Amino acid sequence: MLTKFAKPFRSSNEDLEKTPQVNNADSNSNDVFDNSSDGAVPGESFEYGDSLYAKIQRVAGKFNIEQRGVERVPDSERTDKSYLNVGSMWLAANMVVSSFAIGVLGKSAFSLGFVDSILVCLFFNLLGVMTVCFFSCFGPAFGLRQMVLSRFWFGWWPVKFIAVLNIIACIGWSAANAIVGAQLLNAVNSSVPGYAGILIIVFCTLLVTFSGYKFVHYYEYWSWIPTTIVFLIVFGMFAHSGDFVNIPMGVGISEMGSCLSFGSTVYGFATGWTSYAADYTVYQPKTQSRRLVFFATWLGLVIPLLFTQFLGIAVMSATAMGDGVNNKYALGYAASSNGGLLAAVLDPLGGFGKFCLVILALSIIANNCPNIYSVGLTLQVLGRGTQRVPRFIWTFLASCVSLAIAIPGYSHFETVLENFMSLIAYWLAIYSAIALVDHFAFRRGFGGYHPEDYEHADKLPAGIAASVAFVFGVVGVVVGMSQTWWIGPIAHHAGDPSYGGDVGFELGFAFSALVYWILRPIEIRMTGR
Repeated sequence: MLTKFAKPFRSSNEDLEKTPQVNNADSNSNDVFDNSSDGAVPGESFEYGDSLYAKIQRVAGKFNIEQRGVERVPDSERTDKSYLNVGSMWLAANMVVSSFAIGVLGKSAFSLGFVDSILVCLFFNLLGVMTVCFFSCFGPAFGLRQMVLSRFWFGWWPVKFIAVLNIIACIGWSAANAIVGAQLLNAVNSSVPGYAGILIIVFCTLLVTFSGYKFVHYYEYWSWIPTTIVFLIVFGMFAHSGDFVNIPMGVGISEMGSCLSFGSTVYGFATGWTSYAADYTVYQPKTQSRRLVFFATWLGLVIPLLFTQFLGIAVMSATAMGDGVNNKYALGYAASSNGGLLAAVLDPLGGFGKFCLVILALSIIANNCPNIYSVGLTLQVLGRGTQRVPRFIWTFLASCVSLAIAIPGYSHFETVLENFMSLIAYWLAIYSAIALVDHFAFRRGFGGYHPEDYEHADKLPAGIAASVAFVFGVVGVVVGMSQTWWIGPIAHHAGDPSYGGDVGFELGFAFSALVYWILRPIEIRMTGR
């Protein structure tokens, strides 16, 4: 049971003096003062004091830039009651050409047919989105960001390693998405070099995310509409062209391996939002229905993921027409990858088709917003020092790093995307396994948390069980993964021995869940927490 403290009535002046606040005093201390029982920090407290931090926050407040970082949101500030905000957030973030690109990989990277690619996308997407939907329910319940919530499963110190992984994932996602947008702009006008397109995407994303939560939600609430219209035009044009090719399904152990490997890529894309799911529901009141939050998130994810990836599978099938020499789809894909493929579909529309491609290129901004917004919050979890750097400064620096990675990676996008998605699937499967086992087996639901402890290392789990379980999860990944640079011994038997079949995330989940379930009771008896 959560301990409740009665709060006596205070005068307004006393309230101002006693409210929890960030320590902005001119000292060497990085401590966060918190005088309330629930650890929540009111928004006005970020401007207290004469320190450089407080001065920067006061300037930010004048421009309506979100000042809050990883501090817990008080109930009085959780006023976002719209379930549409929850669903539209993920609808916009996934109704983008990056999702289309995942479907294209079914044929281009794994040599799958049409029906088997569709089935893999269907089932692995349905599996991957479940944890995103589930962890979205934690935001309204506790008012804490996802990486802060992770302290209750991994402990104060081990969660810093998890945060590093999430930082890599956020920046990697942002770079990969920027490359997709640049490919589209290059397909519209070949005189626009890749680095220029990447610069446009990264800069526009920074403009949206710099202001914070409310502006990100506002942008995502509307941005899916033009993108959906364009994708419907692509669907209509391709259906009218009659260029679809029903590539037959393969058989045997090679087919099994390809399906498993493609499934790992699809799962990695769908579950990639897991590590920052709660970031986008923290301003929802605790009275929100968890079922409706879950369902709104599910709809916002499943609809765009399945539609865009199925479309990518279908359009990519046209590259198998004829001998490929005069195939406009194959030539377009060879020239500008996904951008060239979409340009081939929209080519009969002339100038309007190019306008549609520009809309799709700019849709990448919606996909990148969660990555760049959340990376700033994740950096604040690394320590007291990083927490005292305002979120919007981290947002700017992360955008610069993403730009530096995307430009040299432009010419190797397909290989980067395939390997990156699989790596995302691996670590998030382990993360999810530990969190889910802890939540259901040991905390027995939401009532087992003491959210006021989120800033107290001595009240959080020691993290020994989670750390050991994570290591065993990595062992499971290593023996089951199938990449160009490593094929695990189990992966060899899950497909053609020459390239295997990827079962890394499945084994990683199983190994870590089992080990954590065994070790966590021992840790509780030894440490009492």
